[in-house]
Amino acid sequence: MRRLNNCIEGKKYDGYPIWFMRQAGRYLPEFRKIRRNNPNFVNLCLNENLSSEISLQPLKRYDLDAAIIFSDILMIPYGLGQGLEFKKNFGPKLNNLNLNNILNLDKSVFIKNVNPIYNAIKILNKKINKKKSLIGFAGSPWTLLVYMLNKESPKNNINVNKITKDKHLIKKLLKKLEEIICTHLEKQIESGANVIQLFDSWAGILPKKDLYEYCYIPNLKIVEYIKSKKVPIICFPRGIGKNYIDFCSFVKPNCISIDYDINPKKIKKELGGIAIQGGMDPKKLLLDKSIIKKTVEKYLDIFSDYPYVFNLGHGVLPNTNPETIDYVIKIIRERKK
Repeated sequence: MRRLNNCIEGKKYDGYPIWFMRQAGRYLPEFRKIRRNNPNFVNLCLNENLSSEISLQPLKRYDLDAAIIFSDILMIPYGLGQGLEFKKNFGPKLNNLNLNNILNLDKSVFIKNVNPIYNAIKILNKKINKKKSLIGFAGSPWTLLVYMLNKESPKNNINVNKITKDKHLIKKLLKKLEEIICTHLEKQIESGANVIQLFDSWAGILPKKDLYEYCYIPNLKIVEYIKSKKVPIICFPRGIGKNYIDFCSFVKPNCISIDYDINPKKIKKELGGIAIQGGMDPKKLLLDKSIIKKTVEKYLDIFSDYPYVFNLGHGVLPNTNPETIDYVIKIIRERKK
């Protein structure tokens, strides 16, 4: 029985499924050891043996319900031929966009460029317990488009109107991204992924008037495609606040991942049955154990009678103590549902 799959597909399950965004990565000493010897992050993502090993590290430590492939949403721009590097203390830096090259790139070339990711999933699939889910993922079209045009994280430097002013370019690029994201996710499913998560990490910078065009409709197209493959899909339109309800009624994912600004009681009441994932602020894991316990139990209490996947409202922070993750999992496992 895969507890995560059963929860988000509306089947019987016991307890609470648990996994963490960025569970394989920066807070684990065993990951840091590999990273020290592999300073080029893109090459590390494309090293099928190491990326599968990194994906397994948290499952060796913890009683989790899923593995998620160690990769990055920006491997899609890379696969499309846009130069990419990750600079220390800065983040991703992308080269200038050659739109004609990207629009005319054949899917087979993209697949070849990122094929080690699919090989890593195959390796991982052979090694994980069949009771565990295997999560594949991609960034949503809008989020990838923002990185590709902004050429770095929009965290400190973004003008949405500037990004969207060339409607012709945006329309063409979004269409290409929808097609390539579907291809990328299909290849992950073929390799063994049995749950998909779609990260629209920068949906929150869109004004409400643009959400349908740039967030809802592109996500819907990918959700429908993945559902046609008989695989459940989790959407994470981070930062859209009260528009989460509209997103769910339009896109209809199997599960919605909520960020830490969302009121869990309110969204549970308004959603009407779609499984909910996450919500807890990752910064809480840096606090005293009593606060951590109280916060974890708050989410468990609220969702005691609702399909709920325990996760955070964003990824595990690099300065999180690995023992804290174990502490959280033990609290959850002691609770019956």
